[in-house]
Amino acid sequence: MKGDVISAVRKDLEENADEKARESGQRFFKEEALLHGVKASIVREIAKRRFREIKDREKEEIFSICEELLKSDYSEEAFIAFEWTYSLRKQYEPTDFFVFERWLSDYVNNWAKCDTLCNHTLGSFIEMYPEYLKNLKGWTGSENRWLRRASAVTLILPARKGEFLEEVFEISDLLLEDGDDLVQKGYGWMLKEASKKHQLEVFEYVMKNKGEMPRTALRYAIEKMPEDLRRRAMER
Repeated sequence: MKGDVISAVRKDLEENADEKARESGQRFFKEEALLHGVKASIVREIAKRRFREIKDREKEEIFSICEELLKSDYSEEAFIAFEWTYSLRKQYEPTDFFVFERWLSDYVNNWAKCDTLCNHTLGSFIEMYPEYLKNLKGWTGSENRWLRRASAVTLILPARKGEFLEEVFEISDLLLEDGDDLVQKGYGWMLKEASKKHQLEVFEYVMKNKGEMPRTALRYAIEKMPEDLRRRAMER
């Protein structure tokens, strides 16, 4: 039963909760985050162990369990939900995009939840169904800061492989002057990952746009470039 799985996960988390870990975890967030206080390595072990117990269930049932975990607002429960969702990546179907989009809108309220869902689950989905890249571009105009960040950080892993360079630049254009520092860091990070396979193209993009690009985004974008290129990019 769904309730039994959720109760077992929460019991695991409660038994491994530590106040020092909770206080340490809170320092990573500007906003108040709801944390059990369980170390990441232990949360990952719980996620793997409990997934083995449900992995043969229907995908829709597992997604439903994941959503119940998300409703709690605890960061560790969100991490487990997104780990389980990513474990089902071979079963993704096009309509799953709208499930993930709704989760972003309804349950994501800090950068860690955003990045965990986007880097793996949504990144893998987009590699399977690149026709949904147009939907990511649509997120850039959202009032929801996490959807705007998601439009960029969903492409982190594909960009690292050298994929979707045109879309990386299009999304960067749309977010170029965004005033939210977490959105700036998101698209700057995306450009940094793209630079690992396309250093010259990303450098030229930065040089063309550095007059409008916030310094936060610029610093992220050039972080892995050689010192001489970083120096040129930082010059006024």
